[in-house]
Amino acid sequence: MVSHQQVFAFCRYVVHILTVTACLVGSGFAQAPTSSTPTDTYVLGPDDQITVRTLDVDEINGNTARVDLQGYIDLPLIGKIKAAGLSVDVVETELSNRLRKYVHDPQVSVTVSEYHSQPVSVLGAVNIPGVYNLTGPSTLEQVLSRAGGLRSDAGNTISITRRQASGPIPLPSAKSDTTGEFSTAQVDVKSLLEARNPQDNITVMPTDIISVPRAELVYVVGAVHKPGGFVLNERESITVLQALSMSEGLERTSAAKSAKIIRSSTSSQRTEIPVNLSSILSGKSPDVPLLANDILFVPNSAGKSAALRALEAALQAGTFASGYAVVR
Repeated sequence: MVSHQQVFAFCRYVVHILTVTACLVGSGFAQAPTSSTPTDTYVLGPDDQITVRTLDVDEINGNTARVDLQGYIDLPLIGKIKAAGLSVDVVETELSNRLRKYVHDPQVSVTVSEYHSQPVSVLGAVNIPGVYNLTGPSTLEQVLSRAGGLRSDAGNTISITRRQASGPIPLPSAKSDTTGEFSTAQVDVKSLLEARNPQDNITVMPTDIISVPRAELVYVVGAVHKPGGFVLNERESITVLQALSMSEGLERTSAAKSAKIIRSSTSSQRTEIPVNLSSILSGKSPDVPLLANDILFVPNSAGKSAALRALEAALQAGTFASGYAVVR
């Protein structure tokens, strides 16, 4: 016959088993991971912060520790251990080994609670420029996505600057700067977005600087319906007809045969190129390319303007006379 003491002891054992199981599930130890996650393989560096969780060691369970400038973390019972340059899973193993003097089979989980050691700068024509901290291996597209993507006025190239100590940039356009301390390279925006060349989507390294310059503009001014500057985007040039289309066409008073392209030849000099828009529009002359910062100027025709004013005056006079006759 089972005694009350035996029943009570068995109940205590069951409660203990249930409690341990719940702790294991809550702490993520109930099932071993089938593969490493990016966080497991993240390499710690100065100013990163980790959170340590472990069963049966209340002194450090839930504690946070920041990697100091010398690369060490400091925890109760364990003391200082080197963490910078080590992946999260290696630090977990090291902490488990240190705790074996206190616990027979220590179960340790380490997570990165703050990322600070792998900054990447994203500048220029992106929606949210700034400094972003890598949380694991990241591609160029992923970093640009974190910066909100490209703005509508983004240019046709992306520039990457990398310290030589981080290794060369794996792109054909990569070259060293004059100091020899940095490597620079360019990626074509259209090629990257259309995934025409997967090698363009490089892995970004800590301290990389990603710069997206604003696109160049061409300008259309004068006797057009919508004068202004128009973004080239991924194009290096547009034609006169394309620029006229963007500016919604010519005004009725335009002197289409007397248009001209104003092009900067040097910082202080400009060249004027005559353009017969009537001939181009009729297909009698070939279309003309406009380069970055070109100005297409379409003048007003004095004769057309005078004729139009006379016609408007005649129409107004006719309307007045008609109304006067009706009143009489």
